[in-house]
Amino acid sequence: MSVRFKVVIPARYGSTRLPGKPLLNIAGKPMIAHVCERAQEADADDVIVATDDDRIFQVVSDLGFKAVMTRPDHQSGTERIAEVAKLCSWAGDEIIVNLQGDEPLIPPTYIRDVAAALAGQQQAGIATLAAKISDLEEIFNPNAVKVVLNKAGYALYFSRAPIPWERDTFTLAGGKPSGKFPYLRHIGMYAYTVDFLNRYCLWDASMLESIESLEQLRILWHGEAVRVKIVDQTPAAGVDTQEDLLRVEQVLLLKH
Repeated sequence: MSVRFKVVIPARYGSTRLPGKPLLNIAGKPMIAHVCERAQEADADDVIVATDDDRIFQVVSDLGFKAVMTRPDHQSGTERIAEVAKLCSWAGDEIIVNLQGDEPLIPPTYIRDVAAALAGQQQAGIATLAAKISDLEEIFNPNAVKVVLNKAGYALYFSRAPIPWERDTFTLAGGKPSGKFPYLRHIGMYAYTVDFLNRYCLWDASMLESIESLEQLRILWHGEAVRVKIVDQTPAAGVDTQEDLLRVEQVLLLKH
């Protein structure tokens, strides 16, 4: 049975390393156009770019995609998506996938996967993705966020640290994982219900998210469940630097 969901793509003009990032040209079109196409390929019911910048709004509209102007004072893309849901008067049980505007290589199947993970949920109002880690360096890389699940597939904790810590192997010089436990890397794509978004926007920030610099820890801090679906592999990295831009362009040019 197909899952019905909407995709909202938060897109800001400001970027320290790449100003105007959503509008940068990649393989002949603005990056934001590639992201919108991935969402359409996932068979979303609706695809909307949420922005606070007139230039992004105009380009997206001219390309034939939907755009919504949002307030400039949001602290996160999640808050921006919540405003879109309110402006569009979406029902509380609508599923919305948060797709980052700098992820032109995201597999459309992953967009469907995260929406499907949330569909029919009784315990969680939010779902996300993870993939098994096979590389030792990745386990200890603080930029690779790890997640530990309970037996039912819900997140116990997210961390930049290598969790769980294998006491008997990691404490040895050059210690390696025993292989008894599958280490998982969190993939930062989320599906939410509108009701969850409305609750989230009322919560205060938590000490845990400040310590680890991981916004998703606010959800666990406030006692809500996060459903996690395991997918085959971590997708290619998005665009944060000029080097990323060139790498992504080469991949997209090869596809066409």
